[in-house]
Amino acid sequence: MREPPSPQDSKFQPQDTTMNRLLACLTLCAAVCHSVRAEDWPQFRGPTGEGIYRGAPLPLQWDSTKNVVWKQPIAGEGWSSPVVVGGKVYLTTAVPTPKQGPQDYSLRAVCLDAETGKTLWNVEVFQQDGATAPRIHSKNSHASPTPIVDAGQCFVHFGHQGTACLDAKTGAVIWKNRSFPYKPVHGNGGTPVLYDKLLIFSIDGSDMQAVVALDRATGKLVWKHDRQSTAPRKFSFHTPLIIDVKGQKQLISMGSNVVVALSPQDGKEIWRVNCTGYSIIPRPVYGHGLVFVSTGYDTASVLAIRVDGQGDVTQSHVQWSMKKGAPHTPSMILHGDEIYMVADNGLFTCADAKTGKIHYQERLPGGYSASLLLAGDRIYVQNETGVGIVLQIGKQFKELARNKVEGRTLASYAAVDGALYLRTDTHLYCIQERRTAAQ
Repeated sequence: MREPPSPQDSKFQPQDTTMNRLLACLTLCAAVCHSVRAEDWPQFRGPTGEGIYRGAPLPLQWDSTKNVVWKQPIAGEGWSSPVVVGGKVYLTTAVPTPKQGPQDYSLRAVCLDAETGKTLWNVEVFQQDGATAPRIHSKNSHASPTPIVDAGQCFVHFGHQGTACLDAKTGAVIWKNRSFPYKPVHGNGGTPVLYDKLLIFSIDGSDMQAVVALDRATGKLVWKHDRQSTAPRKFSFHTPLIIDVKGQKQLISMGSNVVVALSPQDGKEIWRVNCTGYSIIPRPVYGHGLVFVSTGYDTASVLAIRVDGQGDVTQSHVQWSMKKGAPHTPSMILHGDEIYMVADNGLFTCADAKTGKIHYQERLPGGYSASLLLAGDRIYVQNETGVGIVLQIGKQFKELARNKVEGRTLASYAAVDGALYLRTDTHLYCIQERRTAAQ
């Protein structure tokens, strides 16, 4: 749209009511056009937290150079997924500081320009003392939880190392909280979620299992829900999901051997399902009055749980369960009446969301940690060795493309304005369909 004429132009003075009305209409139109711009990607798995992208078409094909708008090296180690808000990309990383000592890390937040990949700020949030830092899994990092950006604030979480709020524009630290130094197993992983004035996250170490809510403005504790679980292995890495059940918000949270729905306002338990599993990673998805979860190690099961219960609903509200193809790490996609998932070993499943009936199961190459992304009528699946596979949604398996970049790829996608953001172990890619002048 062309810019409307300036009201300072002599031809468009206030006494010309016809031109004033035209100017007002053009201004309103511009405002409406701005309000319907593609959604930002402010948290892990996007606006809803469930891996759904609703913007302009994403690229179908790419490699390390094809359809790559920019490719930016990211120092250090980190498997936090990128988030994109207001034309800026945010992520975290852990940079070794060998001059200080072995296994010492600078835990940092980084902000890039989404259009160019240029680093806008790079801020140290915490220092990790290698002498006391626990060992992590080979597929984990010291910077695995994904940032959340909202209302000019960037929230970063480093598990047992602490949580912080930064100014999203400048990177200036607003507050830090290191009040929960629990004992992790294999490192940190779960990402926080925002609700109203609260920042909520899970703690599932060997010595402490809880859900914690901090005041987003100050970082001070508002409430803490202690988990009640008989699991012999207490550790997990879960990211909660907030859902709406007939006007009531529920915080769906998983720990070892249990799924609970909490009131996000005060942390009080609404319902629970007891199950078997630990080291739980996949974020839930929700629809048809059901929340879909995966129960973790050793043998994962997908459970479809009705969310209208009270108290212990283990025996009454599990509508269906499925073991074959259940993911240990990647989060699922719900679209219409179908639910899609990829197991860590590459078995891709499409099933009926209401009944659990399997429509198909097909083997994809490699191992999988990244969560699925739905864009239009396509599902984007990223394996751990740089291969991105694009599938057609529907009850029949159809592969549309297979794309390769260099490096390990365990982080999940972000997508904004037709661009796909992909993090490897060394770089962040911005991938977008290149158009000719005629297009």
